[in-house]
Amino acid sequence: MDLREARVLVTGSSGFLGRHVVSHLRELGAERLSLPRSKDCDLREMANCMAVSKDVDLLIHLAAHVGGIGLNREKPGELFYDNAIMGVQLIEAARRNKVKKIVVVGTICAYPKFTPVPFKEEELWSGYPEETNAPYGVAKKALLVQLQSYRQQYGVNGIFLLPVNLYGPHDNFDPRSSHVIPALVRKLQEAMDRGDKEVVIWGDGTPTREFLYVDDAAEGIVLAARDYEGGEPVNLGNGREISIKDLVSKLADVMGYKGTFVWDESKPNGQPRRALDTERARNWFGFSSRTTLEAGLLKTIEWYRANRQ
Repeated sequence: MDLREARVLVTGSSGFLGRHVVSHLRELGAERLSLPRSKDCDLREMANCMAVSKDVDLLIHLAAHVGGIGLNREKPGELFYDNAIMGVQLIEAARRNKVKKIVVVGTICAYPKFTPVPFKEEELWSGYPEETNAPYGVAKKALLVQLQSYRQQYGVNGIFLLPVNLYGPHDNFDPRSSHVIPALVRKLQEAMDRGDKEVVIWGDGTPTREFLYVDDAAEGIVLAARDYEGGEPVNLGNGREISIKDLVSKLADVMGYKGTFVWDESKPNGQPRRALDTERARNWFGFSSRTTLEAGLLKTIEWYRANRQ
């Protein structure tokens, strides 16, 4: 797809990931961008989905109701309904409006709880997701089924991407709904501000995660939108795994926190391990992440410290 000529709709364009995707689209010459805001265009309403997808060549669906373990435990029904209904209706509207290409960004939460590491896309249906984030993960995974069935019946060119845990500047640092890195950054910074000698961390620190810097993820999404035409899902990550305990130690070193940590094992760990096989993205549309975890954490911390007020 020639992005310089395409009329491009990006949902969630003002969000954490969306602003980076828009920046990469513009770098590649995309100028005819439609960037609706959720306050003006509720995608849970079919009429809005029909309106925004009219006269569009490329749809990149990033809009989501998403958060960390706390939000997943508190609002599983909302997370399932909002994410399922937005995606299902938007894809159907795009089909009716004859959108040439649809890119849906899913989630690593769609993978089974016990998936062999590194996660290969073929394992996506080998079991049920981890319980605390299953409603969100299943809602997103249903959109893969929709895209594949629409490709089979209607010839819809829809692709589905599975990014690993994202982090970076402009992330959500609200402790009630944030993911692990922004939650830890804020917790450590506030402990340093108060002079606390210890910090309590959820779980036992043994789970592992893979983290992808948000700007790298945005680059991968735009490359796939331009160059990938297949119906098979594709992971977006870097293939590097780190335990939560080691992540906390790394953050403490970077931020200068000198206290100790108390692990609250009464709180859930989440999925035991997460690390992706990234061969498809590398082979099919030339994506490889470039930002090291150390460099990405430093940029994230600097942004938070400059903007936390």
